[in-house]
Amino acid sequence: MLRLYDSRYSGNSWKIRILLNQLERSFERHTLDLEAGETKTEAFSRLNRFGRIPVLQLPDGQTIVESAAILLYLAEGTPFLYKDPYLRAQVIGWMFFEQGDLQRFLALSRVYHIRGMADKMSQQIERLHADGYLGLEKLERWLETHEWLAGDRYTVADISVFAYCSLAHEGKYEMERFPSVNAWLQRVRAQPGWLDMFDISPFQTGHH
Repeated sequence: MLRLYDSRYSGNSWKIRILLNQLERSFERHTLDLEAGETKTEAFSRLNRFGRIPVLQLPDGQTIVESAAILLYLAEGTPFLYKDPYLRAQVIGWMFFEQGDLQRFLALSRVYHIRGMADKMSQQIERLHADGYLGLEKLERWLETHEWLAGDRYTVADISVFAYCSLAHEGKYEMERFPSVNAWLQRVRAQPGWLDMFDISPFQTGHH
């Protein structure tokens, strides 16, 4: 059985659970406490050379790390990833964009707010917002004329970009500025097998 190492509040981990649920793939979930240092142990470093979640461990013990790589691995041969090389490259391009232009800026601002650190980190949050809004504006322009990110259907590109965009309001981003993004977020949530962040998948076993 697949084994997923994740954490409750991680958007990157949430992406993987969404896809596993939509694929109806059974998996064993191991939820780690990041603040308790459970990703900093020698045992965990053997699972992930980068020392962070999520990690997908295959039945043979091999591991796949980094959320985009895990999504691409799981989506192979399914409707969530195109076979056509050009369309596949479009999916991967959006996943690179999410990691480079959105994820860090949206996620860090959210972390500072939900951990009660916002007052001390106001200057850092201001800089994060400036960069995060640039990425969100690019996404808004695309979605003004496109229903989905890559091609004509929902793919792992949408799952990848969705997670932290849907959580951006927790980092005090003014998401009402992006009506096309908000309409797309609703389309993603309406997909069969959708799983909210704190929902428990019927296909999972283990700690949650």
